[in-house]
Amino acid sequence: MLCPCGSELEFSLCCQPLIKGVQTASSPEKLMRSRYSAYATGEADYIYQTYAKTSRAQQNLEEIAQWAAMTKWLFLEIHHSSEIPQSAGELPVVKFSAHYLLGNKYHKMTETSRFLQESGQWRYLDGDVSDSDEVREIKRNDACPCRSKKKFKQCCGR
Repeated sequence: MLCPCGSELEFSLCCQPLIKGVQTASSPEKLMRSRYSAYATGEADYIYQTYAKTSRAQQNLEEIAQWAAMTKWLFLEIHHSSEIPQSAGELPVVKFSAHYLLGNKYHKMTETSRFLQESGQWRYLDGDVSDSDEVREIKRNDACPCRSKKKFKQCCGR
């Protein structure tokens, strides 16, 4: 299976080793991609564990698991990734859009996420959501928004 993060690599060669704890993310973008893949594959514990310590205290593992389970993750777009801050006091950022279905409603959420390193590992600190909208309701015979080129009823609408 191809990795949900959109890398065009097999899941077992891309985000799965990070999610399973065999490897650590080498950059903020790789961590962000692996977190998206963890949502897509229902790995709530990984999502929770990759929050920065200060952010983790505000999270709830059960809520993360419920959100991941009720959402059909379609695809990820990376708009911008800054590995090295431009000036002191800035944190690396990744701007992305996550496309997903809730029921038969197609949504797009755009966020600029901030990352930091803790004990030599990249962690998600927080993010600013700039856009989070229901794009449209998908009808049975519409093209599936997952880009499969199939009708919705024959793909994600099953």
